[in-house]
Amino acid sequence: MRGLEGKGVLIVGGTSGIGLATARRFLEEGSRVFVAGHDEAELKETRATLTELGAIDGLVGDVSVEDDVETIVRGATASLSRIDVLINNAGVAHKAPFLETATEAWDRTIAVNLRGMFLVARAVGRLMAADGAGGAIVNMASTNALGGEELYTAYNASKGGVLQLTRTMAVELGSAGIRVNCLCPGFIDTPLNRGLEDETWIRTYEREHIPLGRRGRADEVAAAYAFLASEEASFIHGAALVIDGGQTAVM
Repeated sequence: MRGLEGKGVLIVGGTSGIGLATARRFLEEGSRVFVAGHDEAELKETRATLTELGAIDGLVGDVSVEDDVETIVRGATASLSRIDVLINNAGVAHKAPFLETATEAWDRTIAVNLRGMFLVARAVGRLMAADGAGGAIVNMASTNALGGEELYTAYNASKGGVLQLTRTMAVELGSAGIRVNCLCPGFIDTPLNRGLEDETWIRTYEREHIPLGRRGRADEVAAAYAFLASEEASFIHGAALVIDGGQTAVM
């Protein structure tokens, strides 16, 4: 991708699944990468696994906690000199019927998926706007932002919020040269999804709901992140890029 070599990239939620694949992709593009995750062992493994590809550093923190976000952003700025690209990827999911969704599960999902997205984007956006050099922010939404899926009340609501947050950020930050977009992946093969559904359910879902007949791969979402952050997407702003194998095309 044009325009990624040498760029400073902060990937929040960058130590497993899609985030890990995205860290790898940006390193392969010649970017300098700083990852944030919630697990110290995952962070250590990520840095050890990817260090041969290029410059990578990171910190552990909880994106729903403002002090942690400030620490992550300060650490990323110190490591990268400047954050040119923010990949806002941290997220959790809770599965339960609407009437049985616990308040604590609702609060935690909204705290990570929406509050955390806001806190990180605001902190990084302020830095990008302050020096006038612009940048690119890509938020993680979901096809669940486009339609309701049963048993995922809090997740659906949080991702719908991310979509609207992205659009509002795009309206306000475009004049500062900050492009803002989001991704809407469908069913992707990640540790999070494998923890929520068994293999029999997944195979049936692939066959009945995804026209391409398979789940997506984390590296396919990583490629979309890289595209939206690159100069190839220089006039794409306020968009929601769907990556779902045709899932949302099914009636």
